[in-house]
Amino acid sequence: MFLAAEHFVRAPDWEWFILGYFFLAGLSGGSYVIATLLRLSGDPRDEPAARTAFYASFVLILLCPVLLTADLGAGWWKFWHMLVNVTPGNAGLNFKYWSPMSVGVWLLLVFSIFAGLSALGAWLADRRGREGPPLFGPLSVAFNLVGALAGLFLASYTGVLLSVSNQPVWSDTWTLGGLFLASGLSGAAALIALLTRYRREAVYSLLRLRMADGYFSLLELILVIAFFVTVVNAGTGARTIATAPLWALALVGLAASLVGLRAEGRRMRPSGGGGGGAAVASVGANAVLVSVLVLIGVLALRAAVIFSGQ
Repeated sequence: MFLAAEHFVRAPDWEWFILGYFFLAGLSGGSYVIATLLRLSGDPRDEPAARTAFYASFVLILLCPVLLTADLGAGWWKFWHMLVNVTPGNAGLNFKYWSPMSVGVWLLLVFSIFAGLSALGAWLADRRGREGPPLFGPLSVAFNLVGALAGLFLASYTGVLLSVSNQPVWSDTWTLGGLFLASGLSGAAALIALLTRYRREAVYSLLRLRMADGYFSLLELILVIAFFVTVVNAGTGARTIATAPLWALALVGLAASLVGLRAEGRRMRPSGGGGGGAAVASVGANAVLVSVLVLIGVLALRAAVIFSGQ
């Protein structure tokens, strides 16, 4: 027997702009984390894929404030008030450590700095033909590690934000932070694998990306199961029925990652020569389809969670 949780606040009525923000923030944070892991591998042949991931992280994070301000509607120009307090007599930085929303806005700003500088370093390294860590020399790894921590926080933060609300479904489970993190990392691995089609020398890292995608998806699947167990136990499982098609898409993406991508990874195992034409040729239509399915699944999962709680 269980007792349903008591919910007493008005739904925030979040729709497509917030969904887009949740989706892109997870991919951006996840891309930065994967770029850092590739750089930490110590193999210079992983550097092209790492730089590609830094570029992706920066472009995606640039779109997040656009979506947030668009969600504000007519009051979009007040977005900067979340960073700066303009109240007479109390002007200054507007940081409230006890407010998840305030922490999230500042996290977005801080992570954007890391993503921007890392993308700049990658661009400079590409122009100069360097193989080593760019821009910050021996401090680059430490810089990337701190940025990766911010990326992990960003990728999981949106799930945590939902969990600390008092909305049905969202506040009935402890899984959302980890679920959004695992999903964001899986989607980022699929995105970077897709982008290697446009950078020949990055193909060497495809096997690592496929394996990472599979492991992240396995963790995501475990957390999806835990999600349903917890919301059913809380008495709000019925609310997920309306979003069943979205959950089906999410599961299709998971299946593609766990089955299709791992099979592709075995076929694309690189030789000691650093990738080469055979690896490039193997990145065909099937691999593209799998990556697209994974990304659709990542988006569908977030949509299912957001819309089932409102």
